[in-house]
Formats: sequence, structure tokens, C-alpha cells
Amino acid sequence: MKSLKTLFGPIALFGSGETSPAAQRIHQRVMEQLQTPIQAAIIETPAGFEPNAAAVAQKIADYLQHRLQNFNPTCEQVAARKRNSAYSPDDPAIAAPIWRANYLFMGPGSPTYTVRQLTASYTWHSLVARHRLGAALCFSSAATIAIGKAAMPVYEIYKVGEDLHWKPGLDFFAAYNLDLVLVPHWNNNDGGADLDTSHCYLGTERYNQLVDLLPATTAVLGIEENTGVIIDPKQGECEVVGAGAACVIHNGQERRFVANDHFPVTALGDWCLPAAEEGIPAAIWQRGQEALAEGAPKASSPEAPAAILALVEERTQARTARDWSKADQIRDQLAELGWQVNDTPDGATVSPRS
Repeated sequence: MKSLKTLFGPIALFGSGETSPAAQRIHQRVMEQLQTPIQAAIIETPAGFEPNAAAVAQKIADYLQHRLQNFNPTCEQVAARKRNSAYSPDDPAIAAPIWRANYLFMGPGSPTYTVRQLTASYTWHSLVARHRLGAALCFSSAATIAIGKAAMPVYEIYKVGEDLHWKPGLDFFAAYNLDLVLVPHWNNNDGGADLDTSHCYLGTERYNQLVDLLPATTAVLGIEENTGVIIDPKQGECEVVGAGAACVIHNGQERRFVANDHFPVTALGDWCLPAAEEGIPAAIWQRGQEALAEGAPKASSPEAPAAILALVEERTQARTARDWSKADQIRDQLAELGWQVNDTPDGATVSPRS
């Protein structure tokens, strides 16, 4: 069995537009790093207070199955909508699709509602455990905000008029030794010339006042719309994918990374991988290991021709040399030839595209 410490899956952070045409490239980059088959689980929690929570998740499932059909993903929904209800995130039966998935998605809704429902819940611990055992995590919109150390209460400030403040977040990155806040919709301009709606609708002035309320050690990752930042935990590297840029503000310095840029995750702080089971209740960690034994998605593909394997080796050499443009060109060439590249802890493999 592979060392559990090598199984951390990729983490995708969307700035917006998880079902827009521009998002297809982001989803694709994540799926390319997974073993086949692709089994997605879409967590309904962020929109769980809405009567149409299931429809919101279904829209994402429809998008994945239509736009990413080359990967032939199957999708299930995790109806973890509200604690102390028939759809409780503390109910193992509700969270069950997480254990069958290797592509976990959580997106639009309310950041603060998400935090209230998921903090220390069975669903949240299961999601983290499944990621530590190899599944990809994809967060967009409200979920992107919610997983930070502090969560920006967008609706409470922008719609209700509460005083500027932060709410505690799910603090996903604390296990990686990061003190990190995430701000999607970084360059939003829905307000046009009359209203500054950048920095997730709050505008530059209110955003600057909010940042002043954070500890000086906190880093901010701002992600522009129709853009994603994909973190490879094993390599300690981030890639910007999509139409815009990502901004990192840390230790008084602001750095901007545009599409196709790669930067070390240490730009966000003193990154380090945790022990695989750290912070996860023992019973849930055990359930995750059982899920792998029961048949969580694994690779299964015929041997590729020598010419295809030669291209894979050439791409590996390009990645080692950090020639990302050449590596992407070879990946696209392989796709045209009918092969999908899978970057695994033991090196790159290929499998036939569906």
C-alpha cells in the first residue's frame, strides 16, 4: 500500500463561475490529476438554507457531466443541508457519497451558514479525510470564503448593513501551518461606474478596513473571477488557471500571478504537510481507509504504446525543468491522440480518454 502521506489530492480554489465556460479548464486540470474513474460528490451545505439547494447542486452535476464528458464523471449529491434536520451534516448516511468519490465539490451559497453547519461535523471531517486519502477538493464562491481562517460575512455587510467584522472560518489550511484568508470575486465590477463591487462585492475601501482587523500574520489570497488556483500539496506548488489572476498579500507584500503562472505554496506562509490522520476523529479516519479497501476509484487502464509513453517521459522532463508551456503542449498533444495524463505520487501515467 502507498504511504498515506503521499496521497493528498489537489485543491482547487475558484474565484467565481464554477459553471461558466471559463471554468471548464479549471475542472479539467484537476481531473487530469486523478485516477479514473472520476466519481464526483457535490456538497449542498452552502446553499442548504435555500429551498432549491438540491437544484443548485444538480446544476453543477449537469455541468460536470456535459462539459467534462471526456472524463465521463458520475455525480452524487451530499444533502448535508442543516444540522438537527433530516439532512444533517452529522449523519453518516447523508455523508456516504463522500467515501465513494475522488472529486469533492462545494460551492455557492452563504459563507457563514456553511461554517455554522460544517464546523466539527461528520461531513466536514469526512471531506478532509477523503482528501488526505487522495481525493481532489474543489471550492468555489461561498465555500472558498468559508474554508479560510476567517470568513468574510459578505451578505451580512453588503446586504444587511452590519458593521465590518470577520467570522471564524473552517480554517482548512491551519493543518498545513497557514494563516490564510480567501477572497473570491477579487475583480468583480457588477456595480459598474456607480458602485465599487471589487473584493467580493465589498469594494476596496471596506476591504482595506476589513484587512486592518486581521492579525498582521494573516495572508490573503484574492482570486479574480473566472480564475482558479490549483494547489498540489505533494509538490508544494500552486498553478493559476483561467481568465484572470491571483493576488497574494503576505508580510506587507502584494504579488500578482496571472494565468499559467506557477508559484510555491510557501508564498502563502510556512506551508508543511500534516500527518495524514491529524485532526480527524479515529472512527472517521478508519472509515476512510475502509472506503479505499471497498473500492474507492482506482486507476485501471491498458498499457500505452511506446510512442505515447515516450511523450509522457518528455512531458515529465519538461515539468522537471519547469518548462510548463512545453508540458502543457505535450499534455494537449496526448489528449488529441486519445490519452489522458494522470499525475500520481509515483509519477505520470496515462489512460485512454473516454
